[in-house]
Amino acid sequence: MDRISEQVDKLKQKLIAAQAADGSWNFCFESGPMTDAYYLLLLKVLGMEADGLPQALIERILARQTDEGTWKCYPDEKEGNVSATLEACLALFYTGVKDPSDPLMKRARQFLLEQGGISRSGSLTQVALCLLGHKRWGLRTRVPVEFFLLPPWSPVHFFDLVSYSRVHVAPVILAADRQFCVHLPGKKEIDEWLPALSDLRLDQESSPDGWSLAAEWEDIHLQALDRQEWHQKGVQWGRDFMLSRLEEDGTLYSYTTSTFLMIFALLALGYPKHHPLLQRAMRGIATFACPVSEGMHIQEATSTIWDSALILQTLGMAGLPPTDFIWRRGARFLLSKQQERVGDWARDNPGIHPGGWGFSRSNTIHPDVDDTLACLSALTPLKAEGSDREAWQRGLTWLLSMQNDDGGWSAFERNKQKRWLSLIPFKEGKQVWGDPSSADMTGRVLRFLGQHVGWTIDRPEVRRAWSWLYHHQRIDGSWYGRWGVAYLYGTWTALTGLAAVGVPRDQPMIGKALKWLLARQNRDGGWGESCASDVKRKYIPLSQSTVVQTAWALDALIAYHDRPIPAIERGMSCLLSLLEQPDSWQWRYPVGAGLAGQFYAYYHSYPTVWPLQTLLHYRKKWGD
Repeated sequence: MDRISEQVDKLKQKLIAAQAADGSWNFCFESGPMTDAYYLLLLKVLGMEADGLPQALIERILARQTDEGTWKCYPDEKEGNVSATLEACLALFYTGVKDPSDPLMKRARQFLLEQGGISRSGSLTQVALCLLGHKRWGLRTRVPVEFFLLPPWSPVHFFDLVSYSRVHVAPVILAADRQFCVHLPGKKEIDEWLPALSDLRLDQESSPDGWSLAAEWEDIHLQALDRQEWHQKGVQWGRDFMLSRLEEDGTLYSYTTSTFLMIFALLALGYPKHHPLLQRAMRGIATFACPVSEGMHIQEATSTIWDSALILQTLGMAGLPPTDFIWRRGARFLLSKQQERVGDWARDNPGIHPGGWGFSRSNTIHPDVDDTLACLSALTPLKAEGSDREAWQRGLTWLLSMQNDDGGWSAFERNKQKRWLSLIPFKEGKQVWGDPSSADMTGRVLRFLGQHVGWTIDRPEVRRAWSWLYHHQRIDGSWYGRWGVAYLYGTWTALTGLAAVGVPRDQPMIGKALKWLLARQNRDGGWGESCASDVKRKYIPLSQSTVVQTAWALDALIAYHDRPIPAIERGMSCLLSLLEQPDSWQWRYPVGAGLAGQFYAYYHSYPTVWPLQTLLHYRKKWGD
């Protein structure tokens, strides 16, 4: 217990010291080389300079290359990642840092050949290759711009896609419509490096037997229409869709990747390279840069709201009173970021006043369930105070209104789970196009409702969520978590949520989940799960435990045990040992998930926040 108290004080002071003057906490949201590469490529495409930043980004990319010449999305990824390797190579070639004849780049080429070539990369990577002229726009990627104009009652509609997918798909449709590409100096030499990577399967995209929405539209929908008129309307609609969703910093929905695609789409529509919209977008992306050990990194998005909410809540749990200046400054910051504008979420949730929070500092129209409940949890002491009470209640109303018809909660929008989305012929289709209910979102909401609203299983909203979790538990007792890695994450969120609303331990679903969790404990006493679980869709352990996943598993066990069983004691001993090794890889392992096999994130706040919460729960329950 002395070691626990020592670590609690140490971690608490670390978080307090990291608060910015405006009350926020700004930790890095670090992923692979993709966003760094895209920013460097944009600088070349637009002919722009950026003092010091490009070199720092290049240093990070170079530092991440393996001895085999590859790049990885997570440390234990076998050999390398096709998408990450292609993107890093393109950035290094076009910036002139590396030459195709470089020995390590030859090794990278050999790896790509062995993996099957370009066709094995992700869809976004293949789009980037098209935009740079290294791959032709196939029919499969050339969705007609008239798709934007389909009415809401159509069985297939643009807004069937979830919000974050729409802002990526729209610019791709516009660029593909013009078959747009930019040829940069050095392309010929890079083409000579790429040809053998071509795969015959790529040519099947334009095969008459292949799936093609463009061909279907041409044959069926447009025979009796004025093609040119409707085409122009589609282009105009797509452009307006993007521009109406720009944030003040010039980025599209506060994402680097969607802004990258938007810039190419605007170039395809005839915008000059020096146009103010493009220049502002580039400045916006540059603000996403954060320092890391190898140099600088362009974040996919800033995690300021998420980190600030988690940290403020954690400090409150650690005894920081709401009257403290640090706490009130943090609360003022979060309240200032509560959204007032109606966003796309309202299309399927009409009549609800805005009240949610988003992930990024610049996000004003794209709230999500996870950030909203995190902010509400942090701001719970204010729910009894005047105007702050109204803001808190408005956030709660918005959160509750986002419950799906099936009883669960998803991340961004309601009921985004149409079956046709799974038919989109890209390997990411089942994960990114829609936004179905998930165990992590549903479990998190239940935990919030139980701990901060006082609801129990007797509430109809809670019973519907419990039913969803019951029917979506895997046979082995675990749950899959959409936004984290992966089965440890999903099982932790489900169990702690069910415990918070009073689902007893003697329920069979609880016993199965606890048994599964205990069976995954490593010999060192902790827990560790590979990002490969997210790809294979089955639990794959790490050889050693990670500090965050050990904290997650322990938190779930603490929630459902009346006494510290030996497994918990062993886990706590492991967690404390890991906390005493802050420079180990177990601290930096990415446990945030975005796109299976392509995007995993290391939240720099996580190795402090989640262990501190777990230590506090242990001490509160058994400290005496």
